[in-house]
Amino acid sequence: MILTIDIGNTQTVLGLFGTTDSATLHSHWRISTDAMQTTDELKVKLAALLSANGRSWGDIDAIVIASVVPRLTGAYEELAIDATGQPPVVVGPGVKTGMPIRYDNPHEVGADRIANSVAAVEDFGAPVIVVDFGTATTLDVVDAEGAYIGGAIAPGVETSAEALFKKAARLSVVDLEAPETVIGTSTRSSIQAGLVFGEAVMVDGLVRRIWDELGTETPVIATGGLAERMRPLCSTITHADVDLTLKGLLIIYGRSKGIDP
Repeated sequence: MILTIDIGNTQTVLGLFGTTDSATLHSHWRISTDAMQTTDELKVKLAALLSANGRSWGDIDAIVIASVVPRLTGAYEELAIDATGQPPVVVGPGVKTGMPIRYDNPHEVGADRIANSVAAVEDFGAPVIVVDFGTATTLDVVDAEGAYIGGAIAPGVETSAEALFKKAARLSVVDLEAPETVIGTSTRSSIQAGLVFGEAVMVDGLVRRIWDELGTETPVIATGGLAERMRPLCSTITHADVDLTLKGLLIIYGRSKGIDP
């Protein structure tokens, strides 16, 4: 089996696939990212997750990783070698993704953004836009030729909320749920309207500007922890797939090994 790992700033998402031929996601986990964890600690935590699903390290044939936390990348690489006897595929420069990167400095593009884009093209064709609702809200654009050409990065809704509550002492923490109306009739609903509806309006505005620059409307795929919550609020989002990054990692693994996904 193939273990895919997406190491984000706030959360790490893991998926266990059968083979690159079936691309069946057997298990899915979302855990908090802790940059201080050691290889041994990670091995114990992941072993517990596998065990809860009737699996063990003996079932893992290969590991593929996307990481935006350099301190953890090395720990997970050591874990992969210890668990499987071979180094993992770490998405980055030199790894075959099958997608041209037309960015001023391709090394600056996060591995998760490339994985998202690869999976989106596989499922929806090109051109396509991916909106990832995470610590940051990222919009990634693939042109009609199937090349990654860039996008936009904004604070994620949870990040914006944390900053607001930290700076405004009289505002209480609220759940990030959409209120019934944009016009809040309490402090709680006013904050929710500003954060949640504000995020949706920002995404729709950026997508429409991207469409203008591309000269065409495209499918827009939402992913990330808040994708299902935000999708109904964004008029430009056409699909949501919380497993998009993991699927992209599986595809990249297959291409790096010369296996058709």
